[in-house]
Amino acid sequence: MRVHTGENTLSCSVCAKRFTGKSQLNSHMRVHTGEKPFSCSVCGNSFTQKSILNTHMRVHTGEKPFSCSVCAKRFTHKICLNRHMRVHTGDKPFSCSVCAERFTWKSDLNTHMVVHRGDKPFSCSVCAKRFTGKGDLNTHMRVHTGEKPFSCSICGKHFTQRSGLNKHVRVHTGEKPYHCSICAKTFARKGQLNTHMEVHTGERPFSCSICGKYFSQKSNLKKHMIVHTGEKPFSCSICAKHFSQKYDLTKHISVHTGEKPFSCSICGKSFRQKGHLNEHMSVHTGEKPFSCSICGKSFKQKGNLNIHMRVHTEEKPFSCSICGKSFTQKGNLNTHMSVHTGEKT
Repeated sequence: MRVHTGENTLSCSVCAKRFTGKSQLNSHMRVHTGEKPFSCSVCGNSFTQKSILNTHMRVHTGEKPFSCSVCAKRFTHKICLNRHMRVHTGDKPFSCSVCAERFTWKSDLNTHMVVHRGDKPFSCSVCAKRFTGKGDLNTHMRVHTGEKPFSCSICGKHFTQRSGLNKHVRVHTGEKPYHCSICAKTFARKGQLNTHMEVHTGERPFSCSICGKYFSQKSNLKKHMIVHTGEKPFSCSICAKHFSQKYDLTKHISVHTGEKPFSCSICGKSFRQKGHLNEHMSVHTGEKPFSCSICGKSFKQKGNLNIHMRVHTEEKPFSCSICGKSFTQKGNLNTHMSVHTGEKT
């Protein structure tokens, strides 16, 4: 009847906590005595309660009695299922006491708190760079070891981080999961979406301290600074040629390897760069996506549009070093040079 009346007649002699039944009191006393009478017959671990032992046995049997009603994924413990459900419900029960940002997992909140504390307890033994999380340090160490544990199952290319592999796979699948909320244009990478959004916002908060040019992203400002410094920090390990951008080095390497990872799905022709594939596709589609804002003439390639624009701007960037005559295209300059050299083109 104590269950129905709520009466707690039995109390713990150590902490005075009260219980309705003697068995509950006996189980509780093990908290103070440290007694663990229920042991696992497989690994020998001991437990205070039989129910805990029963749950532990699933480690050995592989039993997963709790299944998700949404995706059918199974779990050994109900608490693990409850945590998993946040993936579907979007529940974020852990909030930051400083900025109020919310998180699905407590571990994510703990990692986030480092942002406010500025704490970086993990340091690299090679270069002494410091990190907020051990996982970040482990990932960084691959810079020194050259380890690339994540490989593409389609082309075999290796990556230092899983995120890099996930982004790369979209080259093969054509997946573009990031959507612009304004014009519905889709992108394979979030960074590409962020860059695209500047078309709508026009925001450029980063300015060059030398020439005053503005940029929408800090990374673009850093790339731009090389124009002033002339720095070329990326060198080819085969021919020692130097480049100002890592992307340019990556493109250059394919000259040595002959690799052409981007192939046309219609005719099978392969290309070293995705941009070249995109330009090639217009051969099949007949599409001319680049149009002149002044006269409306359309072009298959942006480079051709840029050349055309000189008709309107009267820009002549290619000048003869001998007579000073200027031309809109480099090919015209080369033809003109035969006037001075006598060479027949």
